[in-house]
Parts: sequence; C-alpha cells; structure tokens
Amino acid sequence: QVQLVESGGGSVQAGGSLRLSCAASGYTYCMAWFRQAPGKEREGVAAMNRGRTITYYTDSVEGRFTISRDNAKNTVYLQMNSLKPEDNAMYYCAADRAGRACSNAVLAGTIRVTDFDYWGQGTQVTVSS
Repeated sequence: QVQLVESGGGSVQAGGSLRLSCAASGYTYCMAWFRQAPGKEREGVAAMNRGRTITYYTDSVEGRFTISRDNAKNTVYLQMNSLKPEDNAMYYCAADRAGRACSNAVLAGTIRVTDFDYWGQGTQVTVSS
C-alpha cells in the first residue's frame, strides 16, 4: 500500500503560479495529478512515468502546467503557471500499481481515473479573477 500526501495548494490571483507537491510512501510507477471542481467529474491533468519517458497533459493545461518527479524523494510536482479561474479545483495526486497508467493515457488520449490505485487526500487551488 502506497500513501500519497499532497501539499502546496492555496489562493492566487489569475495569472499567478503555484507549485504542488505529492510525497509517496514507497516506490511508484506512473504518477498523475487530477482535479475536481464542485459538481464536475474528476479530470486527469498531467501524468509522468517513473523513467520520465512518458508525459501527458490534458489540453486545457498544456503549455501552462509542468509535471516533474524526483524518484529519490518519491515525490511528484506540478508547477502551475498562468493560472485561470477555471483552474479552481481540488487537486489530487494518484499512482498506479501496475505501471501501465501513463502509456494508457497516451493511447486513450486521456488520463483515466480507473487506471490508478492510490490516491491522496487532495489540496485546494483557488484562483480569483
């Protein structure tokens, strides 16, 4: 069982930046960031495999968000720049057990909730206009 703990959320004005961190308690393969706004489904935002050879972003954050990871620290990051009010959401970190979630995202054209086995508790991001 891998435990994930997110940090770094907060409130920022539109155009600002935040950096989220997610620390894992053990070895992880594909790690991803999801977000969920009130009344909406959970959406995959970015994913990266352990070898950093596969990176996937949903269209709405491409060019503004950057996912990275430090395997020595078992930590994944999400640098969010040029934040918009529509980025308001609870952001969740996730990891998969089988190591196929990142390649699945590329093949499917979306990061799927069902491909991930471990989830953090979430960190709130609030962007004001």
